[in-house]
Amino acid sequence: MKAIGRVLCATGIVAGLIAFFWKDPFIPENLSGARVLLTGASAGIGEQMAYHYARFGAEIVLTARREAVLQKVMEKCLTLGAKKIFYIPADMSSPSEPEKVVQFAVQKLGGLDYLVLNHIGMTHFQMWTGDVEYTRWLMQVNFFSYVALTTAALPTLEKNRGSLVIVSSLTASFLAVSILSFPGKIPTPFTTSYSATKFALDGFFSSLRHELIMQKRNVSVTLCILGLIDTDTALQNTRGKVHISASPAPEAALAIIRGGATRVQEVFYPWWLQQVCCLWVLFPTNRGQVLRSYYNYSSP
Repeated sequence: MKAIGRVLCATGIVAGLIAFFWKDPFIPENLSGARVLLTGASAGIGEQMAYHYARFGAEIVLTARREAVLQKVMEKCLTLGAKKIFYIPADMSSPSEPEKVVQFAVQKLGGLDYLVLNHIGMTHFQMWTGDVEYTRWLMQVNFFSYVALTTAALPTLEKNRGSLVIVSSLTASFLAVSILSFPGKIPTPFTTSYSATKFALDGFFSSLRHELIMQKRNVSVTLCILGLIDTDTALQNTRGKVHISASPAPEAALAIIRGGATRVQEVFYPWWLQQVCCLWVLFPTNRGQVLRSYYNYSSP
């Protein structure tokens, strides 16, 4: 514990110095006229990102499964200042949908500057039940569709020196739960299939970032790791099961947009998640026991 205390103290000092001397590189005006394809845009953090992009004057294509809800989000974005906005309903469990969505966005906007991957399949917050078919389905929605969307969008992103933004944990149309856990960073109970998809995202897009740099292809890759966010579905499905406070969705959405706009490699929200990741690596002893203490579970 003394060693952990020293690390936390040093981390706090460094964070304080950075906060004192740091100059915010984010320039909202640079997003005016930016062409954005945003998935999972019908609710939760995706909806909040749509509103932020609209306020910044971006040109946006929204996609999610539910057309009626997408239309309402689009209408509000118009009142907030979006220069152009379109929507296309799509079910990412269908392998043919990603390419169709990208083609629609490029046709409507004339190209893409940002591809923001934010959608997710319905997640069961429960112990592993052996449902292999569900895991295959979730991998299609949470991982393979991300790869397909990226593959289809890379030519226009490269042409425009664009950005890939991958949200590793969020609440979208149904549920995504990122508790203290960083799917793709730290495995957690009750999220076996979900965590598998997020580890896959981290591995694929971190490797892709290296390859793009080696090939001198000017496309940035930003991975966003989120904690529990206060969307209705996330709170409903985790109530009574975890011991951790939720963070506000509008602020999480803005953190994601800032990260993509400034082309950073990783975004952690809330900020202290990065310190938890570091401690997870530096102090492996009993870390599993500590992690499990944040969950409620009674054996049947």
